[in-house]
Amino acid sequence: MRAPENASIVAPPFPRKLSWVNVAMLRMEQQRGRPVLVEFWDFCRINSLRTIPYVQAWHERYEPDGLRVIGVHTGGFACSRDADAIASAVERLGITYPVVCDNELQIWDAYGNRGWPARYLWDAELSLYSLHYGEGAYEETEREIQELLGVRRDPLPPLRAQDAPGVLLPPQTEDQMGAYSGPYEAGGVHIVVDGAGTVLVNGERRHVDGCGVHTVVEHPWHTAGVLDLAAEPGVAILQTCFTPGRSAPRAGGRPAGG
Repeated sequence: MRAPENASIVAPPFPRKLSWVNVAMLRMEQQRGRPVLVEFWDFCRINSLRTIPYVQAWHERYEPDGLRVIGVHTGGFACSRDADAIASAVERLGITYPVVCDNELQIWDAYGNRGWPARYLWDAELSLYSLHYGEGAYEETEREIQELLGVRRDPLPPLRAQDAPGVLLPPQTEDQMGAYSGPYEAGGVHIVVDGAGTVLVNGERRHVDGCGVHTVVEHPWHTAGVLDLAAEPGVAILQTCFTPGRSAPRAGGRPAGG
């Protein structure tokens, strides 16, 4: 979404004495003269993990043209606020752009941010150019990056069929705190866990190890199902999350509603 016309919203500075990954420290005011993309994320949020590959690809594609990408990791769970765990997640996910650890929500509050993931694109004068909450709008964001850089290229192809522009997705079941058992509608089911041990998913034993998000059910289409979820001693299920799926094809091969 483009910033309102005639509105001058200036990029807030980064507080001092925060931990950084992949760089010693960055100051926002020193980025003047180049577009800056700021992405709020959490390695325990499946929506963040589904967005990160696009952000990493934009960093690789457009850093030579002048784009600066900065990840702001704001952990929504106690275990995702650990500096070592954040650094391990950055390495595991192949993130090579700078990441700042916003464990006390200082940057979050300065931005007035409202959720994960959240994407803020600042122009070369560090005025807000566009913003987007949640997944999606990947082609739109990449076109905006190109506008600010004065380049023109084919945008990245969608990494998932659900990401294609214009695809209509049925609403999925809302995320639930803790271990949820019951009916749901979604394309996938994911759990945020802390600890090491075993979880039971519809009677099947799954091993989990450490703080993170795990995919426990995947469907090829938007599906109505029933979930039976439990954790054995040593594991805490902090949240049960659902991601969207496309409507199943009707007779003739066209997805319903798409």
